[in-house]
Amino acid sequence: MSAHKAAVVGKPIAHSLSPVIHNAGYAAAGLTGWSYTRIECAAEELAGLVAGLGPEWAGLSVTMPSKEAALAVAAEVSPVAAAVGAANTLVRRPDGSWYADNTDVSGMVEVLTEAGVRSGATVTVLGAGGTARAALAAAARLHASAVAVVARRPAAVAELAPVAGRLGLAMTAAGWSEASTRAEADVVISTVPKGAADDLADTVCWRPGTVLFDAIYDPWPTPLAAAAGAAGCRIVSGLDLLLAQAIGQFEQFTGVAAPRPAMSAALAAARAG
Repeated sequence: MSAHKAAVVGKPIAHSLSPVIHNAGYAAAGLTGWSYTRIECAAEELAGLVAGLGPEWAGLSVTMPSKEAALAVAAEVSPVAAAVGAANTLVRRPDGSWYADNTDVSGMVEVLTEAGVRSGATVTVLGAGGTARAALAAAARLHASAVAVVARRPAAVAELAPVAGRLGLAMTAAGWSEASTRAEADVVISTVPKGAADDLADTVCWRPGTVLFDAIYDPWPTPLAAAAGAAGCRIVSGLDLLLAQAIGQFEQFTGVAAPRPAMSAALAAARAG
């Protein structure tokens, strides 16, 4: 079998567990000619990196801070990546061009659905960065009845208004002082950096029926997730999303059905080790 390469690109990148997931998938699927590595790459370096990749390169997983830059290097962009304004996936086409997609969205829909989220749920998003954009698209696909974005910087929330508009969502904005009361929604999606939501752990009165998705997975559990779990909430972690979005990338890169159990087991072993 001819050699095929893929990688995760971003900065910093040394911590990424994506190689563990993808390489386990290649092994389990019998894709002996495939390899997956890490490449440290700043957003402004992405175009040059992509231009220099040979024909053996099948795809790139794109992480922070290059998800917006990924759109600019693609000849074609999926509707969801265009609506969100960010791509986490670049797939090499047979003609050598690149296709940009966002599997964060489909991955988020998958993990939230598995956690019991149903059509018509109310959703609160904590934070207004790149992952919040994917959260809005996931809320749209789940036909959320109401979506609130809670963040410290009003300007950041305002930048999400056009995204919500493209997705057909009626979005309301709230300051961080309202975070505790906004957490009474059916679904709370925390997209803020490590430590940023720790102050909410002791102030939110969680409803047992709420589903909390916390995009962080190291350290785990976060104070927010621990408090919600103690109150009887269903908890989804960033590790769940990491696997789900990687499954989508694997299948686009290889054209082969992902061996999910092997990929999940490899991720769990890496976290345990």
